[in-house]
Amino acid sequence: MCAVGNAVAGWPAPDWAQPWNAPFAVVGAAVRAACEQGVPLPQALNLRIGTAGPRFVRQAELPEGVAYEQFIFEQGAVPTREGLHDFFNGLVWARFPATKRLLNRLQAAQIAQAGVGQVRGPVRDAITLFDENAVLLQAPDAIWDALIAREWTRLFVDLRSLWGQTRLVLFGHALTEKLVSPYKSITGHVYRVPVPPELGGDVAAWDRWLAARLTAAELATKPFTPLPVLGVPGWWPANQDPAFYDDATVFRPPRTAFAPTT
Repeated sequence: MCAVGNAVAGWPAPDWAQPWNAPFAVVGAAVRAACEQGVPLPQALNLRIGTAGPRFVRQAELPEGVAYEQFIFEQGAVPTREGLHDFFNGLVWARFPATKRLLNRLQAAQIAQAGVGQVRGPVRDAITLFDENAVLLQAPDAIWDALIAREWTRLFVDLRSLWGQTRLVLFGHALTEKLVSPYKSITGHVYRVPVPPELGGDVAAWDRWLAARLTAAELATKPFTPLPVLGVPGWWPANQDPAFYDDATVFRPPRTAFAPTT
């Protein structure tokens, strides 16, 4: 059984009032409620998500020796374990079905080309990073410039008023899982292509846009920049104090090139 919140299952309860969880709140709470009634997670996801995503099946249906991504590609079904990680994976499938299908096709193509192997390789690593930890951002140019430069005080203090014109959406399900028990250093990987402003806040349009533009070649370049997500204004009470951003172990300066020694 899913048994969300059961001490044996070890599922902490997501706080749906948190801004990073708000987009998942309605569907997530419904899936959780079904699980609390004893419905297995794959079945609860199928009931609440319907045709918006793939079919979810028990992890036991993944045959031994078959790659997870290849199984999804061939069967149109997602093996699902009981736990928060796969719970959030299902919720992201519900919001971004086209992009999740694309990432799966890209993974399957890499497996067909090079096999599974002991290591994923750069393309599969990048696809996995996007799937697990990506953040999407629609923001004024000044926000983007400060983010890329890792000018954290400028980004979060000097430009704080501009965050009201900014939309930030978590895509990575491992990232959302971590935020169930928040800690300061949780860092997402912002996709370095701005979400077009004409898409507004229509996440379905974001999904179509992403699915139409992502390629294996682009992802292999690792088009990401780090963002400690609890630094986002309004996401964590402690960040109202500018000193919050002085912690260089979290808000790290950009890497600098060192001159070779002679």
